[in-house]
Amino acid sequence: MKRLTALFLSLLLTITCYAQNDTIPIPEDLTDLEEIQEMEDLEEIEKPMEELNEQMEEFEEELEEIEEPDILFETPDKTKVTFGENEVFIIEESGDTTVIQLGDKGLSIVEGEDGTSINIIEMENEGDPKPEKNKKKKFKPHYAGFELGLNNFLTADNTIANQGFMNLNTGKSWNYNINFLEYGFGLGTSYVGLVTGLGFEWSNYVFDGTNTIEEDDDGNISSIPDPFVNVTKSSLKMSYLTAPLLLEFQIPAGKKRIHISGGIIGGIKLTSKTKVKYEDGGSQKSVVRDDYSLSPFRYGATVRIGYRAINIYANYYLSPLFSETATPELHPFSIGLCVIPF
Repeated sequence: MKRLTALFLSLLLTITCYAQNDTIPIPEDLTDLEEIQEMEDLEEIEKPMEELNEQMEEFEEELEEIEEPDILFETPDKTKVTFGENEVFIIEESGDTTVIQLGDKGLSIVEGEDGTSINIIEMENEGDPKPEKNKKKKFKPHYAGFELGLNNFLTADNTIANQGFMNLNTGKSWNYNINFLEYGFGLGTSYVGLVTGLGFEWSNYVFDGTNTIEEDDDGNISSIPDPFVNVTKSSLKMSYLTAPLLLEFQIPAGKKRIHISGGIIGGIKLTSKTKVKYEDGGSQKSVVRDDYSLSPFRYGATVRIGYRAINIYANYYLSPLFSETATPELHPFSIGLCVIPF
């Protein structure tokens, strides 16, 4: 069957190439040399014609050896022949394009203004059953993205720390999150699933006063009031690698869904430093990189809710900002928006 296919395709290609040129009249009696004097290259024409006749003879011999087609289906634009149980041969014409298919292999012949182009293409085998489309939706998590929010602290009695040297200027204490990785696992439905991933969190705590902080020999945090003259800004900065574990619910709302999730979030500290800006013959700054008794690992609770382009998050860390033996005892929290979902 493979030999038959190769011969047939070769025959079609040869016929197509001749179809591109103007028709050359061939007299019935080739022995009469006077009638073919107007033909410029007789030898070049006779040789491919002889090859074409030989291929036709071989093709006819192959047809005699095979069984009659089991199915023959023919329309003005499409011819389909089935040999045996699996071999399906189709010729389909559409405008200037002719497609020849045998099994999952195909040949496309396109006749255009610039000539004829022939391409080998992959096609779906009509003899094979087509797989059924799975219309069931997959659970889609909502965690990855760029988030922007504000920071502050809660004291041990769950009140905002608004007194002492750790009092913050909340409007300037920004929280940045880049959640670059997310995974979702549907719990048998596309409306409920578990979500996890990885992200980076940068926290900038800007003090309300002109003080900065330092760590004493006992690991406690104390204030350094007015470390420089004309202090304009003093802050504590830190970064963490974070990972959540969330249970997410999705509620249909028109063509979209409202998604609500909650769970735990953990982090590993990467960097920490203090930064003081002041004026002394021009704008100056002092940066001190230190541990500052900050918790190397932290954990907390997180909730998220969103609909379409509006996505809100809130994080509250149950572990204290500083190590458990250090004072003061403060618990960071942040509230913000997912500005660019990934």
